[in-house]
Amino acid sequence: MPEVPLNFPRTFVEFNDPAQENQLFRCDLTWLTSRWLCIYGNGCQGILAGRPTDGCCSLGAHFSDKADRKRVQRWARRLTPELWENYEDGQDGVVMRDDDGDKQTRRFNDACIFLNSPGFEGGGGCSLHNLALSEGAKPLEAKPDVCWQLPIRRTFEDRDFPDGTAWSVVVISEFDRRGWGPGGHDLNWYCSGNTEAHVGPDPVYISERDTLVELMGPAAYDLLVQHCEEHLAAVSALGAGRASTRVGLAIHPADPR
Repeated sequence: MPEVPLNFPRTFVEFNDPAQENQLFRCDLTWLTSRWLCIYGNGCQGILAGRPTDGCCSLGAHFSDKADRKRVQRWARRLTPELWENYEDGQDGVVMRDDDGDKQTRRFNDACIFLNSPGFEGGGGCSLHNLALSEGAKPLEAKPDVCWQLPIRRTFEDRDFPDGTAWSVVVISEFDRRGWGPGGHDLNWYCSGNTEAHVGPDPVYISERDTLVELMGPAAYDLLVQHCEEHLAAVSALGAGRASTRVGLAIHPADPR
């Protein structure tokens, strides 16, 4: 069975946000020290059956807010026919409303309009991603929020204490199937909990550095790195076989360790 169950022991760490008073980070060390790697074009089977070359782009991307949508539209205007397979059709607009009236990237040929096919000369995959790289920018600057944040999930909680104080809690965790809502359970294939995708040379907290810095800020990310390194050192000292049975040193079950 390549995909592991959704519920398993995880190790979280909490620490104060050095950049903001009365704010905590709660980070999933089990996920962030795992060896997940995006395998789009190298084994990814796609979230819809029969469309492996779509990856997770079959349904289009919902915008987080107006600023997200406007930013993507600005980058879209910089795309050229050499970089964007659907350039001509994209001139009719890149935004649509879903059945609930929410705005998302327009779907074209049953996938996100920004998706290039594998054989396209300008590069397969996300044309916005390719554009950013061609300009020496980070892909997160050009892509919709949900696209560049995956497979990291950032959520917010409020924590009230009996003494009347209140703290904001920023949770950094795995964007598993449940992050998509009820429909996430119907996806044909999903990578974050799939053993086939846990093949990275570096743990997630390193390979997804740009994403984490953007979500947390550089000072908080530096603290996260310390906690991740301590977690990995403790697992190594105890031995993966024993550490995996202890909640305090929980290893992602899809991890090759």
